[in-house]
This record gives sequence, C-alpha cells and structure tokens, in this order.
Amino acid sequence: MDIRSAQLFQHLATSLNFSKTSEQMYVSPPTLTRVIQRLEEELGAELFFRDKRSVRLTPAGQRFGRFVRSWLDEWHQLQLDLQLASAELTGEIRLFCTVTASYSHLPAILDKFRLMCPKAEIKLTTGDAASAIEKVRLDDADIALAARPMHLPANLAFKSIASLPVMLIAPTVPCKVTSLLEQQPIPWSQVPLIMPEHGPARSRFDRWVQDSGIIPLVVAKVDGHEAMVSMVALGTGVALVADAVVIHSPVKDRVRMLQLDYQFEAFDLGVCMLNKRLNEPLIQAFWQVATTKAELKR
Repeated sequence: MDIRSAQLFQHLATSLNFSKTSEQMYVSPPTLTRVIQRLEEELGAELFFRDKRSVRLTPAGQRFGRFVRSWLDEWHQLQLDLQLASAELTGEIRLFCTVTASYSHLPAILDKFRLMCPKAEIKLTTGDAASAIEKVRLDDADIALAARPMHLPANLAFKSIASLPVMLIAPTVPCKVTSLLEQQPIPWSQVPLIMPEHGPARSRFDRWVQDSGIIPLVVAKVDGHEAMVSMVALGTGVALVADAVVIHSPVKDRVRMLQLDYQFEAFDLGVCMLNKRLNEPLIQAFWQVATTKAELKR
C-alpha cells in the first residue's frame, strides 16, 4: 500500500460514494475501483459492501480504516517534522474567522505559529461564522476557525479546538422585551426574537422553537453573533449566541443570559480546511499548532 492508495481509501471510507471521491480526489472512477480492489487483494478481505444503491464499510474495512488514519497521521507528522527541521517555511496563509475568534482563540495559535514559521505571511479576514465553511470550500480561505456544521462536506478536514456554550440573551435596559420576560410563564409568542440567518446557530434556534412549541415572533434575521448581541443590547429582542461573543462584547453589560430549562447544544469550534491541502507544509504546520494546543487543554 502506498500513500496515495491510503488517502483514496480514507476519503472513500468517509464519503461512501465512489463518484464523489473520484471527483474530489481527482482520480478516474475506474482507477479508484482498481485501487480498492488491489487493497482488498493485498489484505485478503473485502473492505466495502457495495451495490447499486449504497456503499458501506465491512467490519474489515472499519478496522483497516482505523489503521489507515493512524498511519497517515504518523506519516504527515514525520513529513512535517523533517520539513521544519530542514528549512524555514515561507508563503501566505489566508485565514478566516469571526471578530470574536480573532481575539479569543486565534492569538494563542498565531503566537506559537509565528515562532515555528517566522517568515510566513498571515492574511486575516473576519466575517460571519456561518460563512466560514463556505469560504474554505470555495477556496476563498486556506483555513478557517469555524463551528462544525451539522453536515460537514466530505472534502473538508475539521479538528475541534474548543467547545463554546450557547445561551439565549436578553437586554437589561427597560423595554418591551424585559417586561414580557418578567411574566410567568413567559409569553414566548409575543417576545421579539432575533433569528440567525443561517449556519449552526440557526439550526439550534429552529430546534429550540420546535422542541418548545413556540410560534416565533421574528423581528430580525441577522448575520453574525456580534451583530445579534448589539441588537439585543439596544432592546430589539432576544437572541441565541455563543457565550464567548458575549464575554468579549463591548456591550456585554447591557445584556443578560436567560435561565431556561432547555439545554442548547454547544458549538464545536475547530480548524477547517480542504483535505487536499493537508499535505502542504505551511498549511500542515498551522494545523499542527492549532490542534496541538487543543489536545494540551484536554
């Protein structure tokens, strides 16, 4: 087995779709089929159940998948260590993250990365958290700090670095919103709600109103958690945001967390990039720094 065969197997084991793996790994369908058949011959075991409707890993395929992940991780680590030892890495990395992440999680990563790669050039762009995955997918950014989406595209690599609690916040200034929230039970159908436009926050918002049987009174649809916090601080309504955004907001004294019986799923913040970029030395160095810091915190 060579590196390319291992990479093709790993991608197929994730996508479970021969056409998708062929397209995203830049290999023809017949070649991909021959690679898998050759691996099965070498191992003497079938790796995939496949018919006209679906592709699934066999028990042998699942076991081989664990071996391949470990083997590729060790190979990439050795490759990176030797490259870093032999020469200083240069080039540009295009980073994308939210304004909050740019001073809550990114500085610690960049401090270590600059020590490792002092000649690397960082181009940082900030924006809506819900756009991060799409920025990487469309190659508008090399790496993003992003919340893991419900469905991660098969051609993207994602590594968790932090868990961010999610909270429902309300204004502290006297207004219609605060008056409604003082009532028991809270008349949620009358409470103005600020809804995330899309992304992981939107999926949690939709699940909350559905689980709670609320017919939402949506007064605004907003991109970006920072903007939602500002709108809440102005008394516009109630919003669902990550606690890190509130902690670092200049208007944090004008909002408060609502105590509910409902438990919101935390955001899984991580580093995201295209799988095909993981072998690039500079990208790999950043990945190593970011994910190593995450491992040390556990």
